[in-house]
Amino acid sequence: MSLPASTPEMTLDCAGKTLDLSRPQVMGILNITPDSFSDGGIFFAKEQAVAHARRMVEEGAAIIDVGGESTRPGAMPVPVEEELRRVIPVIEALRTVLAVPVSIDTRRPEVMQAAVAAGAGLINDVSALQAPGAVEVAARLGVPVCLMHMQGSPETMQQQPEYRDVVTEVRDFLMERASLCMQQGLAREQILLDPGFGFGKTTLHNLLLLQHLEQLVATGFPVLAGLSRKSMIGKTLGLAVDQRLYPGIALAVLAVWKGAAIVRCHDVRGTREAVLMCQAVRDAGQ
Repeated sequence: MSLPASTPEMTLDCAGKTLDLSRPQVMGILNITPDSFSDGGIFFAKEQAVAHARRMVEEGAAIIDVGGESTRPGAMPVPVEEELRRVIPVIEALRTVLAVPVSIDTRRPEVMQAAVAAGAGLINDVSALQAPGAVEVAARLGVPVCLMHMQGSPETMQQQPEYRDVVTEVRDFLMERASLCMQQGLAREQILLDPGFGFGKTTLHNLLLLQHLEQLVATGFPVLAGLSRKSMIGKTLGLAVDQRLYPGIALAVLAVWKGAAIVRCHDVRGTREAVLMCQAVRDAGQ
């Protein structure tokens, strides 16, 4: 099997904190929600959230992704005021205790703006900045953004998703969004792409996207892969959410082998150790 080109030597300036993408990195998930599919309600209190973020950094997370609205299949939107109430105090606290960047996982321009003001250094948007005003706000804020593909919305995305060619359609959509963002003032080096595993895709769609992830990597944008505990594992292996650690690590390794720059996960220590071994094999003899 031929390998994609190594991740280019580059760093992201995340509001004064550096994210090194010259080697694969792990993004730790911090859901400040009562209803996320895997860890809803566990870190709802600020003190618990901050303690968990610190633990993930100790285990090797290079960035912490804070979200206040569940985007699991079937999830309903929460009021913007509630999303702000959940995430802003946590981001403000993390700003002072973490040396690594914090990202804000949101679709809403109001939350993006408030989160960056509170200390977030990257915007991670499952809707690829499609909300009215989102591109303009992100360009004005000047922090890196991750654009994700999702067919439909969380409420409806798993109701019979269809594609003629999932790999090509996802890549083309993300390239169109990246082009629009650059036209609006975002620098190319500030843009990351996420194929959106599990967001409006069947298990086969997800497997094909991972099988051909190098096609998205070949665009030259850093690629983020979020595969941790996803339903594709449960549907393939018949495992409950709390039994998906090992196959999730396997998927993270496959994503890095295919060229992903960041893997987003719940289980940081095991994922990071596996990613480091994958990188050692990739880089051997270079």
